[in-house]
Amino acid sequence: MELILTDLAATEALAARLARQARPGDTLLLDGPLGAGKSALARAFLRAAAGDPALEVPSPTFTLVQSYDLPGGTTAHHYDLYRLSGPGGLGELGWDEAREGIVIVEWPDRLGALAPADALRVTLAPGEAEEERVARLEGWEGRLA
Repeated sequence: MELILTDLAATEALAARLARQARPGDTLLLDGPLGAGKSALARAFLRAAAGDPALEVPSPTFTLVQSYDLPGGTTAHHYDLYRLSGPGGLGELGWDEAREGIVIVEWPDRLGALAPADALRVTLAPGEAEEERVARLEGWEGRLA
């Protein structure tokens, strides 16, 4: 599925839609170049999932992972793997435990063989206009009609 996201509001609307579909054990892999909107989509997803539009969602670029308690007892984990060269350090970052909740991963190529086969991959790319993004969604078969 390919979508044209005309502006940040469209990216946030997509994130809210994905948050409504997400359930414990799900992984979202956010792929794309620097500036493609991965962090904006992750931030909007977490705010929608938490039901808190003012939720503070700092980038985990330096901490590598940030965790959020969501309604219903679920936890979401936001990973930014840009600074990793591969999956070697994921065990120290609680990867296995995180998979019980909802996981969002920026720079998923660093996961290597640990990338879940049943994940939703969202590939973002700059569009023609300044704020426009192109989003390609693959995965979650039957859930994203």
